Amino acid sequence: MSNKATAGSQSSLREANRTLVLHTVQRWGGLTQVELAAATGLSTATVSNIVREMYAAGLVDTAVTTRSGRRAQLVTLARRLGLAVGVHLGSRHLRIVLGDFGHSVIAEQSLPLPRDHRMDASLDRVALLVADMLERVGASVTDVVGVGIGVPAPVDAATGMISVGGVMRGWDDTHLGQTLAKRVGCPVAVDNEANLGALAESTLGASRNHRDSAFVLASHAIGAGLVIDGKPHRGYAGLAGEIGHVQVDPQGLICSCGNRGCLDTIVGADALLEAVRPIRGALSLRDVVLLAKEGDQGCSRLVADAGAQIGAVVANLCMVMNPEVVVVGGELAESGDVFLGPMRTAITRRMVVNRIAPLEVVPAALGTRAEVMGALLLALQAAEVPAMGDVDNEESAS
Repeated sequence: MSNKATAGSQSSLREANRTLVLHTVQRWGGLTQVELAAATGLSTATVSNIVREMYAAGLVDTAVTTRSGRRAQLVTLARRLGLAVGVHLGSRHLRIVLGDFGHSVIAEQSLPLPRDHRMDASLDRVALLVADMLERVGASVTDVVGVGIGVPAPVDAATGMISVGGVMRGWDDTHLGQTLAKRVGCPVAVDNEANLGALAESTLGASRNHRDSAFVLASHAIGAGLVIDGKPHRGYAGLAGEIGHVQVDPQGLICSCGNRGCLDTIVGADALLEAVRPIRGALSLRDVVLLAKEGDQGCSRLVADAGAQIGAVVANLCMVMNPEVVVVGGELAESGDVFLGPMRTAITRRMVVNRIAPLEVVPAALGTRAEVMGALLLALQAAEVPAMGDVDNEESAS
């Protein structure tokens, strides 16, 4: 009786360890066996045996890589398990990537979108581009395990609906995930674009080695994505990190959310472009960023002031959250220290100095691709991969 119980316990432990290793590889895309041991808490010998079994079952691929000047074995989920699609449906642009479980991008497409682009037309365009990209790489929709999509609005992950009315006009009553899933023919997960930027930077980018981080998206609108204890924190119905709707001017303009004087009304693209119009005419946000980088005084001042204003709000966020690092992405961050310098100064002036662990403020390692890469990760992490118990079943049948 005790021998059977012991055998059963060992079998359950073995299965739990296999599942832990599989899900860890799925989350991070690719880890060496030493990194897998550190991430899972398992011994290197246990990890080595599990990887060998998963490789024989066709669940993982291995390749020789280098870590700290030494040869190591990189473990990734097998490409045969499927592909995923990441979509960033921004305020003025659409970006789509097709990738695999190793986080490798196989195909990529981007195009501009008109202001207040219609929901039906935009989702139709996404579906057509996804079909075209799959055809280009010789794949079909049956190879796709899922689609992740990011939008510039707070999203209730449970329903896939925008949780604040008016932020994306014409999109309020749409179940985005269900609607796009019907068009592309596979599961769709939806999230806020800043949350996806945070997910990508904490998995692949500048905050990968930090447990607590904030990602600030300084683009056509302003938002933040939070990572606490290594996991994205979205809050109730997806409202965490919505710093673009923090009031900074009680007498200011009415915001898209219905309140007055939100941060977006001061440093959002509409406000910045209207401010520069008298001296530079009609420009795009990217035009302003490029001119600021080239030393144009008017655009440099505009971008610097935006950095200081955003930094003042981010300082309050950091006093509440106490992250190790703030990662800054979006078009405004592409101007470098013209924007980041005043932002760092504003944050430092308003925060209590932490002498033990000073706050870092760094640019996004993934640049303006952070959000679409986060969408790809969202799809991959939500995908179902074969359970490790299937390996034993296959071995028993053979």
